[in-house]
Amino acid sequence: MSTAIRFGTDGWRAVIGADFTYDNLRRVADAAGRVFAADSPGGLIIVGFDTRFEAGSFARAAAEVLATHGLRVKLSDRYLPTPALCWAVAHDPEAVGGVMLTASHNPAPYLGFKLRMADGGASPVSFTDRVEAALADAPPTPEADAAARVETVDIVGPYLEALRAFVDPDLIAKAGLRVVVDPLYGAGQTYLAETLRSFGVEVTELHGERNPGFGGLHPEPIPPHIKEAQDFVREHELDAAFITDGDADRIGAADGRGQFVNPHRIIALVARHLVEDRGMSGRIVKTLSTSVLVDRLGVYLGSHVTTTPVGFKWIYEEMVKGDVLIGGEESGGIGIPVHVRERDGLLMALLLAEMMGQRGQGLGELVDDLIAVTGPMEYGRVDLKLDPAVKDAFVARMPDMSPPVLAGLEVLEIVRTDGIKFLLPDDAWLLMRTSGTEPLVRIYAEAPNFGVVDDLLAAGRMLVSDS
Repeated sequence: MSTAIRFGTDGWRAVIGADFTYDNLRRVADAAGRVFAADSPGGLIIVGFDTRFEAGSFARAAAEVLATHGLRVKLSDRYLPTPALCWAVAHDPEAVGGVMLTASHNPAPYLGFKLRMADGGASPVSFTDRVEAALADAPPTPEADAAARVETVDIVGPYLEALRAFVDPDLIAKAGLRVVVDPLYGAGQTYLAETLRSFGVEVTELHGERNPGFGGLHPEPIPPHIKEAQDFVREHELDAAFITDGDADRIGAADGRGQFVNPHRIIALVARHLVEDRGMSGRIVKTLSTSVLVDRLGVYLGSHVTTTPVGFKWIYEEMVKGDVLIGGEESGGIGIPVHVRERDGLLMALLLAEMMGQRGQGLGELVDDLIAVTGPMEYGRVDLKLDPAVKDAFVARMPDMSPPVLAGLEVLEIVRTDGIKFLLPDDAWLLMRTSGTEPLVRIYAEAPNFGVVDDLLAAGRMLVSDS
């Protein structure tokens, strides 16, 4: 009996050697090829891969299967970030889509299959539903000349040139920065470090060599996974740390004191830089779980802020509508649609460096100035793994949940767009959402100080346990 394959939030992911096998990979590539060929006969598909175990071999196998459907296929000649694949698709007028072999920020045992459309953006559910429907029980038999129909090309080089062209090298050079870059063994390795060095930045790179097991690290650019970079900044008195995830579409950072600069603040900093320093305009798009700092900054800048459900696919939909300056989510995925309608951790690091040069300030000073404009807000999140029955009971109760008070604060409004979000005085809030694939409830909270944040997270736990 064949493995059931389902596309989640952004592609199909599974453990290598368990469900992520060559047979299953070929089944998925075959189904995707059928759909791409039905929509765009003879169209061009671009295929890329990250630094995970055998990712390049899996990518070639997928490319050969795609080629059997009469599609033209270009395969990256080396590992690359997901935003590089997306940029290549979006800027090749012949490309009708892309395939990326990556499991993003998942642990090392995982690999994944992401689909991208002609504009470089993520495939909609309507497309992945068609791919799932086209799945065959058995893998296709590769055609004898399939390999000869796959063209191996340099995708990374043009993308890095586009990154360098997007920023001002003189501004970055004049900052005289000394930074540490940590790709967490992922697909940003060497690329971000070398790009910064080309601008005169003194760079130390951690975890920048090939290690398919990621050295035991979890490739997600948030504490505690970034502790080594934080410590390195402090010990060597550097200006900043830039950290990217497994496929380099997410960004994390630390200032010169080694303090974590969370994605909420990075979104706000980059938006401020684009508007005030570069004279750009447009909507700022954020998800429901992203800080009110972004809303406050939007008022300050005179920029409209649009809020979406959680997940970059919703931000992408707003980008398609137009008039979007920047979109970002609390997980560190931030994108600028004039570059590509996708998250790009490398571009965000370069823009932070440019802002430091433009304003003559360290990253910590930029954050301090931001908080002086927006006022202080602190953020926290916990993920609760639950017995499925407890999760189901919580889901059943959620529509009727309407507590008048949480952690001693009056509930002013309840938003049920995605999960349940309680709006409280002083712009504080508590959000609870369930995972669609795991027995998991995510609890988010924001308030003017960490004490209230902790109280709100505790109140969220109580609401779940009462189920």
